[in-house]
Amino acid sequence: MGWNSWNTFQGNINEKMVMEMTDAMVSSGMRDAGYIYLVLDDAWMAKERDPNTGDLVPDPVKFPRGMKFISDYVHSKGMKFGLYNCAGTLTCAGYPGTRGYEYQDARFYASVGADYLKFDWCNTEGINSIEVYTTMSKALKKAGHPILFSLCEWGTSKPWRWAAPVGHLWRTTEDIGNVFDGTKNMGSWSSNGAMTILDSQDTLRAYSGPGHWNDPDMLEVGNGLSESENRAHFSMWCMIDAPLIAGNDLRKMSVSTHDILTNKEVIAVNQDSLGIQALKYFSKDSLEIWIKPLSGGDWAFCFLNRKTTAQPVNFNWNAQVITDTLSKRNLDTKTLVYKLRNLWTKKEAGDTKKPFQARVGPHDVVMLRLGR
Repeated sequence: MGWNSWNTFQGNINEKMVMEMTDAMVSSGMRDAGYIYLVLDDAWMAKERDPNTGDLVPDPVKFPRGMKFISDYVHSKGMKFGLYNCAGTLTCAGYPGTRGYEYQDARFYASVGADYLKFDWCNTEGINSIEVYTTMSKALKKAGHPILFSLCEWGTSKPWRWAAPVGHLWRTTEDIGNVFDGTKNMGSWSSNGAMTILDSQDTLRAYSGPGHWNDPDMLEVGNGLSESENRAHFSMWCMIDAPLIAGNDLRKMSVSTHDILTNKEVIAVNQDSLGIQALKYFSKDSLEIWIKPLSGGDWAFCFLNRKTTAQPVNFNWNAQVITDTLSKRNLDTKTLVYKLRNLWTKKEAGDTKKPFQARVGPHDVVMLRLGR
């Protein structure tokens, strides 16, 4: 959980903004809700490496006091600090990439106290992804400071199949955009809507678990989606155990955006210690039901409406026993009674003795926690 600069600011980052964002993470309650990592994405560095040492150089105009100053400031607020680079010769924005400098760059990150590295995949022609990410992983482990390793390889070589020993999270898709469904034209490329990304995630659940997570990209909550779309997007990222990396301007977020991002009951579903990604149990006429086994015998249920009109839900708990073969858990509501709690209204919603009836708004969800 954390915040990343790219979705809102792209390359328009500087020391003042980062310090203000750090302060906002504390004052808004984001830090206390679990958002610990503040990550600077692309364009934090100068266009050339140090001509004498070959080290990366922070942009002297954007960051006149350097990365160690920023890192110390973030740490002083009880959070962790992250940086970005790329596996290729240049980053996506044209700054010095890490190709051939893996061990040197890892030592630089450790020297400034970085706790997180997002490692992108631009300008990598002729490079083998497994080889280069494994090399960077080894370099980070040798650097002498614990650094969480985020593989941003866009799912090109199916990293879920090989990356668990290499890093802690791996991108499963190309970039997200601030649209609910479909794609967004970015000129020379297209970004994906949250639901478009979601469609490719339910087949990957076997590869995700504690310490090694599928990453469907950062959150677009607060970046132009409607309130219901923000809620649905956030709910589904929590259901599928996605890393929760916010990307909005925390200094001026709306009350609605704040309340969505800091809903501790929904976050608890994402952060559940069992670490099992949700299963898409039902899909018909743009209404989906996702279920997620939780620790202590609880379950999370999410009714997702992808239509632009409201849809009714009438779910008979006694009509079936739900079996999740991955977790080897059964949800037997025929013989066991579970209490229902609506995680967005934060109210009790009856129990499984009677069918659950609700109306799910357009591009919205109803999210329940089932407990004994």
